[in-house]
Amino acid sequence: MSILVVGTVAFDSIETPFGSAERILGGSASYFALGASFFAPVRIVGVIGQDFPQEYLELFSQRQIDLEGIKKASGDTFHWRGRYHEDINVRDTLELHLNVLSGFVPDLPERYRDAEYVFLGNIDPLMQLEVLNQIRRMRLVVCDTMDHWIRESLDGLRQVLKRIEMLVVNDSEARLLSGESNIVRAARAILKMGPKVVLVKRGEYGVLQFSDSSIFATPAYPLEEVFDPTGAGDSFAGGFLGQLARSGDLTQQGIRRAIVYGTVVASFTVEDFGVKRLASIAMQDIEERYRSFAQLTDFHT
Repeated sequence: MSILVVGTVAFDSIETPFGSAERILGGSASYFALGASFFAPVRIVGVIGQDFPQEYLELFSQRQIDLEGIKKASGDTFHWRGRYHEDINVRDTLELHLNVLSGFVPDLPERYRDAEYVFLGNIDPLMQLEVLNQIRRMRLVVCDTMDHWIRESLDGLRQVLKRIEMLVVNDSEARLLSGESNIVRAARAILKMGPKVVLVKRGEYGVLQFSDSSIFATPAYPLEEVFDPTGAGDSFAGGFLGQLARSGDLTQQGIRRAIVYGTVVASFTVEDFGVKRLASIAMQDIEERYRSFAQLTDFHT
């Protein structure tokens, strides 16, 4: 079962305490698509500029990522520059150039419109709504957002939340969206806005999953070194939705298993700059780390 992702395909320039990288492949759709491609075929929708390297498109193609939905426009590709602090959970945006992303309107190829598994990456809620209006049937829609859209496009975001099954946010975004300082109360408030499941990303502290009937917590996979946390959340979402599409299991147990797979995929992402680590591993590596993670969190005697 294929997955549709709509989001940014971009250049990232990154500084961390461990080094730096200039104009490497980034963007929410890129990280998600590569993470999900281990589990199921992916269709990607986004916009790139004339400066986008062919080698990055070839990487997508090698991973069963369908590129018909990628539009090449006149101008430069979206570019983000950021710097991480000694506390790797804290970062500053130094530059943000929308370039061809400015004014982009997603137009889904006809054969994409039967998508059953959909990820709406971190883009303007009005773009997300445009995507939802073009899809004929949907089994599961997962959405991401950020503080900028919560502040600047809250009405549009509220419309999106009424039409999706799952929302993925970090803890500060959950607090901002809900107006609640306590993360449990924040998640409960967001559930009342429409989603059936809220996944709260907490960086090195793992993920919390909330629904009306349960709360599930999983830690992050323990690593000796984290080189670059950029894209960890999107690759988590890729592994998560990829596993759900692969298994077709949307039960509580199936969702929890998918959260662990997403956590494992994200753990590889942060081990090197950009998508470099995701590009170097195979499904066997993910399965081995999944089994290791399962043993790590098994408390039965």
